Amino acid sequence: MSNHYNVSGNPLQDPDRKRKGSARLRKIQASPLLVYAYAHRNNGFTPTMPEYPSDVRSDAKPHRSLFERLTALISPEPENRTELLEVLHEAHERKLIDADALSMIEGVFQVSDLSARDIMVPRSQMDVIDITDPIEEWLPIVLETQHSRFPAIEGERDKVAGILLAKDLLRYYTEKTFDVRAMLRPAIFIPESKRLNVLLRDFRANHNHMAIVVDEYSGVAGLITIEDVLEQIVGDIEDEYDFDEEEDNVLSIKEGQQGPRWRVKALTEIEQFNDEIGADLPADDADTIGGFVASHLGRMPHKGEEFTLGNLQFEVLRADARQIHVLLVEKLPPSLHKDDDD
Repeated sequence: MSNHYNVSGNPLQDPDRKRKGSARLRKIQASPLLVYAYAHRNNGFTPTMPEYPSDVRSDAKPHRSLFERLTALISPEPENRTELLEVLHEAHERKLIDADALSMIEGVFQVSDLSARDIMVPRSQMDVIDITDPIEEWLPIVLETQHSRFPAIEGERDKVAGILLAKDLLRYYTEKTFDVRAMLRPAIFIPESKRLNVLLRDFRANHNHMAIVVDEYSGVAGLITIEDVLEQIVGDIEDEYDFDEEEDNVLSIKEGQQGPRWRVKALTEIEQFNDEIGADLPADDADTIGGFVASHLGRMPHKGEEFTLGNLQFEVLRADARQIHVLLVEKLPPSLHKDDDD
């Protein structure tokens, strides 16, 4: 084949050769492995092939079979919280997770639904110290209740001056001059409507353990601790100073839209429940109010369920796959009770 030259004397490329070269280059560009080999073909050695091409990710998702894709189409992933909880309950029934794990997962969901008013210690049940009184007058309260923290008030419960740590009272016995006000820590005030998940995040960020709950008129409605919030997730946390005191089983809280309300522990005996609320529930099939509710429904209710028994409206505040923990009970007025019966 003869060579062709241009005006400047340089040889012209053969058009056929140029087309063949372009085709070969396109074929090389189609595969990074061929590019690698082509680039080193004149170096006198055989290139080592890499384990993975440069454009292939080793962490790529594995190829799914047709059966796997059909299974995903028939059983899609949960799209909301209700469907997710159903999946978790099915996993518990298949013994993939135990009851404790399921209970804690449900508790995590519950803290985002509950607010401070739902679990706070009501104003009337708060153990406080009045720093306007001599220390000798309220020190026996500290020793009797054995709390680690106490709201310090000035004359009345709406005037909270701060939080007193019980351990700071040790200085009372070692120092000649003891100023209670100097020992007080700042009190944190939160609204009744504050969500528990937000409150827990604030507790952790600010290293606080107690907050004073106030109502819409800035009056003290109750108090809440980080332990109260954590118990919604992991269940009751008992230490060596916790006792099963019956007076804490039924707590009167802020009146609802229909009538008076109580927060009731599910382990409260029916006899005590009837005495505190003025009800007349039978104790034939169960000893506790939680057992009575489960027997009446014929199953274990879920958190948030509401139902009416006579003139009492129940709402399940906390429950897991094994048992009911806390109930909200509201007494309906006679007129509304009659309408429901009709």
